[in-house]
Amino acid sequence: MERPAWAPHDIDISVPSVSRMYDYYLGGSHNFEVDREAARRAMEFMPGLPTIMKANRAFMRRAVKYALAEGIGQFLDVGSGIPTYGNVHDVAQETAPGTRVVYVDRDPVAVSHSRAVLDGVPGAAVTAGDLKAPAELLADPVVTGLLDLTRPVALLLVAVLHFIEDADEPQKAVAALRDALAPGSLLILSHAGYEGVPVPRERTQGAVDVYRDIRSPIVLRSRDEVARFFDGFETVAPGLVAMSHWRPEIPPAQADPYASSAFVGVGRKA
Repeated sequence: MERPAWAPHDIDISVPSVSRMYDYYLGGSHNFEVDREAARRAMEFMPGLPTIMKANRAFMRRAVKYALAEGIGQFLDVGSGIPTYGNVHDVAQETAPGTRVVYVDRDPVAVSHSRAVLDGVPGAAVTAGDLKAPAELLADPVVTGLLDLTRPVALLLVAVLHFIEDADEPQKAVAALRDALAPGSLLILSHAGYEGVPVPRERTQGAVDVYRDIRSPIVLRSRDEVARFFDGFETVAPGLVAMSHWRPEIPPAQADPYASSAFVGVGRKA
């Protein structure tokens, strides 16, 4: 397999990556055949996966605009993935040029490509980090150098928590990040679940099994389980809802059924 010039030399391009699969679903070009093959296998069970990913990105953009309207000018995007048009800094800095954004991801391709995209962009940076190691993430010089954690920050955990198994204690990781945030900070979250998916549960499970087979297990949690990530935050209206129902730009009834295939919400720290 030929290694493209943009691929870091220290990654194994024979192993699928969830970040690069996500890039493929969104129509990006920073993915390999091994990623595309795994994504196509998952789509055999859930052909609407690209629609889910695009709806997730659309929620993220709506939530960023909400945060800006609330006067927040700092964003910490953990599990940010490979940047595509309309990413956090694009949306935020178009409205508020002084906005500061730090992206964090553990995928070397996501970090490498983000650095290239952000080269010369004031107020935006990327660093390698893992949600499962919140103390190290918070102490990262890129984070501490660009963000003032004594002032409100919008923390984005968009489509990342369902890749953390219960044994790795994702609630503790979220709580550690929450405790480091100033009052008035926001949590912007999306999480996959079985509820709302317009295919039988066994087909959804087939897609889940593809991720397990590539050693990136995905955990589909119930609404109540997802709601626990908002402990210490007060959810803003309309609460924890399906993606197509969170401050939608079109009536939910007109949205693709797959656009409801995840729970999303925004919470404010008191």
